[in-house]
Amino acid sequence: MEIVLQVWGGLFYLLAKVFLAIAEGGKNPKWKTFGWSIYLLGIPPWAIILALNHDWIAMAIEIGGAPAIILGIIIAIKQLKKIPYAIDQTIKIFVWLLISIGVMYSMYSFKGITHLSQILEFGVTIGFLFGTYLLAKNNRMGWLYFLLMNISMGTLMAIQREWIFTFLQIISVCFVIYGFAKSKKNIIINLI
Repeated sequence: MEIVLQVWGGLFYLLAKVFLAIAEGGKNPKWKTFGWSIYLLGIPPWAIILALNHDWIAMAIEIGGAPAIILGIIIAIKQLKKIPYAIDQTIKIFVWLLISIGVMYSMYSFKGITHLSQILEFGVTIGFLFGTYLLAKNNRMGWLYFLLMNISMGTLMAIQREWIFTFLQIISVCFVIYGFAKSKKNIIINLI
């Protein structure tokens, strides 16, 4: 069952990054809609595996990132340029609430911040939180946070011997770098 979850979650997250990278700077919102939708469908297996490994901080942010992903879907479909303030603030509050719960439970479970896995989870959390939020708002800096997230998660999964997830995180790094490079190129082209 764990292999099925790894393949499902890993492939969905990889495909999400592929579609988001393809969509970077494009005029067709279809790729972004696909990317964000597949990202959302990849959350359940990741949350389950992270819970099984007692990665409470990372699990909380995976679940907490769902509203930002839904926001990305809405922005892509409606091609919004500005997000309503109330929605933006609600998403921030929800995410920070779940991060707080995840950190507190992790500290309770491990009696403080005592494991390398917890430090890596902070990298995952920062990368996922800011990456999804910034990319949902069409800010290319989200790619750099995704890089932090993928490196942290890949390392965490390697330590925990989740080899399918580890391999797919390595591949994801390539698409994150591609997405960032493509976004930078589109900014230069738009300036000319």
